[in-house]
Amino acid sequence: MKPKEGLLLRELDGTAIVVATGAAISEFSGLITLNQTGTFLWRRLEQGATEEELIAALLAEYEISEEIARKDVQAFVARAKDAGLLED
Repeated sequence: MKPKEGLLLRELDGTAIVVATGAAISEFSGLITLNQTGTFLWRRLEQGATEEELIAALLAEYEISEEIARKDVQAFVARAKDAGLLED
């Protein structure tokens, strides 16, 4: 799973945002602000991580249960898909 082509993660004054460039602007106008965990997950999505790999990455990085990691990843992916940010 990857972000759609033309969507880039940028950090401005300590704030992580996803912006559209090029042809992606016609599909997505505006920007999305990500918190620390969202930024962490987005960077792994840029590398093509699966949901299971995202869960494993959260478990390795943060002291949380697998249940919380799974719920957080599922919610993040669902929101990103609903917003049209991810390739199928």
